[in-house]
Amino acid sequence: MSFYELEFRLSQGKIFKTDELKGKTVLIVNTATGCGLAPQFEELEKLYQKYKDRDLRIIGFPSNQFNNQEPESNSNMEEFCRINHGVTFQLTEKTDVNGKNAHPVFKFLKKALPGTLGESIKWNFTKFLITPDGRPFKRYAPTTSPAEIEEDVLGLTENLIV
Repeated sequence: MSFYELEFRLSQGKIFKTDELKGKTVLIVNTATGCGLAPQFEELEKLYQKYKDRDLRIIGFPSNQFNNQEPESNSNMEEFCRINHGVTFQLTEKTDVNGKNAHPVFKFLKKALPGTLGESIKWNFTKFLITPDGRPFKRYAPTTSPAEIEEDVLGLTENLIV
């Protein structure tokens, strides 16, 4: 299976097909508004604003699987993230990232890039960087700040002006 064969639902319910991301560097992050790592929303937004014109796309997949730290509904989540964290990058509907109901995007990424817990997500804000040709490139721990990912983004994104 290819990354470009997958799809997911946006927070508003619309289906998004990943083949629309061909040629883009993509950062997939499982998020939670009630997590202690939620300040990373601002850092992710800063990275997105800096490189979106160079075809970086960030997609937040909210998950309530870790201590029920995503209390917002699908309809409120996007507004909550925009108002409280300035988020303009894309958010999906709430998603399971582990277990039998794990979303196919996460099944694909965890298989391609297993972490310290094998094919499981350890916590909120685990991040996956995908190359412009759709290859899973690198997995980052929840505590890895978006600023620490910038060098890898630079390496994958063409024609960047720093």
